[in-house]
Amino acid sequence: MMLLSFTLVLALAGVVAQRAMADGGPPMHPMGGPDMMMMGGGPRHMQGMLDSVNATPDQRAQIQQIMKTAHDDLMAQHEAGKGLRQRSQAIFAQPNIDAAAAESLRQQMSAQHDAASKRMLQAMLDVSRVLTPDQRKTLSDRMAQRQALMEKQRAEREALDKASR
Repeated sequence: MMLLSFTLVLALAGVVAQRAMADGGPPMHPMGGPDMMMMGGGPRHMQGMLDSVNATPDQRAQIQQIMKTAHDDLMAQHEAGKGLRQRSQAIFAQPNIDAAAAESLRQQMSAQHDAASKRMLQAMLDVSRVLTPDQRKTLSDRMAQRQALMEKQRAEREALDKASR
């Protein structure tokens, strides 16, 4: 059950992240970069996900509202983070680096990333309450297939890289 819940969170987090990217910029990433899940998609991906679980019109409307609200919240957090990134650049552009200032900024950035991660998790939990257990299982199976395909493609790329050396 834990794996099923985690898979659902990953799948839907990718949708939130891609929607945020499509609508104006990358959301916060817990490790500092854009697109938390790198899962591809966006609004079409979300529609495909909802199609694959035979979501009702009411479920679609609820999930779309959950995702829109999460997207808006994440974009606001992203905008707030711009100042932190600018301060970081300024700190490291100085002739003498203020280690205490850099550490303080790192802690602020970490707290902001944590807030974004919590917001995404809350959206996933909200969506999971809209879907039935069977729909969540279907989604989990679909994501497992997608993960297996990505792993296969990664292994093939690595094999090609090794062969070309």
